[in-house]
This record gives sequence, C-alpha cells and structure tokens, in this order.
Amino acid sequence: MSTQPEPPPTLPSDKTSPRSPRRWLVPALTLCLGGCLGAFVVAAGPLQSNSWWSRIWPALRGTTQINVSQPAVVNRIQQLRRLETVVYTMDKIVSGEHTSSILPDFLAGDRLLMLVHGEVVAGIDFSNLEPGDVQITGGQVHLHLPAPSVFGTRLDSARTRVYSRQTGLLVPTDPDLETQVRQEAERQLHDAAVADGILKTAQQNAQTTLVSLLQGLGFTEVTF
Repeated sequence: MSTQPEPPPTLPSDKTSPRSPRRWLVPALTLCLGGCLGAFVVAAGPLQSNSWWSRIWPALRGTTQINVSQPAVVNRIQQLRRLETVVYTMDKIVSGEHTSSILPDFLAGDRLLMLVHGEVVAGIDFSNLEPGDVQITGGQVHLHLPAPSVFGTRLDSARTRVYSRQTGLLVPTDPDLETQVRQEAERQLHDAAVADGILKTAQQNAQTTLVSLLQGLGFTEVTF
C-alpha cells in the first residue's frame, strides 16, 4: 500500500499579521507626541509670565542681530525729505501807509491797519544728506545733520483782515497797499520766529524723530 508524502511544515511568515501591534504602534506614538507638542504651544503664552519661563525663553528665542548697512540708513533718512518739525504761529497788527510831503494826511494820505494770523514752518531737508554724514559702528550710529531752515511763512486768509483804513479826500484808495502790508507781515513773522529760536527747536525735534527711527531699525545708540 503506497503512502503519500507529508506536506512540508509551514514556516512562520515575515509579514506582519493584520492584528500585529506594530501596525498601530507607530501612528499612536506620533499622535501622542503631536498632542503633547500642541498642548505645550498653547500653554506657552501664559507660561511666559512665569519667572522660570522668562529666564528660559530668551535662550530659546536667540539673540537679535543688527544688519543694517550704511547706504540703507542713508536711504531711509533721505525718504523723510523735507521734514517739518515745528510750526510757529502768531497774531499781529501790521500797519502800512502812503504819505505826501506836501499835503496833510487827511487830504493825500492812505493808511491801513491789518490784523494778521500767520504760521512759520521750519524743519530739515534730508534730501541734502550725504553718505559721509552717516557713520555706523556695530549697534551705534553717528549722524551729521543738514542745517535746519525755514520752509515757509504763510498767512491764514480766514483769520487775517483789514482792521482799519483811512484814505485822504484828494487821493483814491491804493489797491497795492494791502498787498504790501501782507508782505511786510510775512517778513515780521519770519523774523520773530527766528528770534524766538524756531531753528533750534526744529533741529531738536528732528533729532528726536531720527532716534525713534533708528532705534526701530535696531540701533542701540544714536549720536549727532
């Protein structure tokens, strides 16, 4: 009686069984680590107020590096162009008159009083800044500023008016007298503003503006 050969024994397979723990272990660990990291990030905000976190956070964040070139600083300052830093205002009574060397004023005179309100604007024109006017050494910057100047003097037409006008019996009203008085008023306003130190104030205010600008770029010391 013949006998059939026995089948070879079945060897264990290298493939992972569908129920093997290794199929879900890696995703589970990834999900767990992701959740822990998310919880840490959410809690980082309130933890910054703690003393221990305030000591650790600067080390984790790193240090601030200043990398602003001299041409870049010159360009930023030149973009300010005509920086108006001070406005000087004044109310004043200005007079003007035409007289005759022969006839008295009540016959040939022309006199005008004008109540004027004006403004004098001063500042620094940074378009004249030269590259050599800016010197950078590490976190320090030294500036040589252009001289301050008066940009303009203007009268407020809404608040400027003729206060009184006296014209002689024998002469017509001179239409140019009011224009001449206005021009004289602008000159007096300009001189009064300069005498009161408007140019010095303009330079001080410009320096304050530049210190804020350059500190925003990362410089720790600004000198003039």
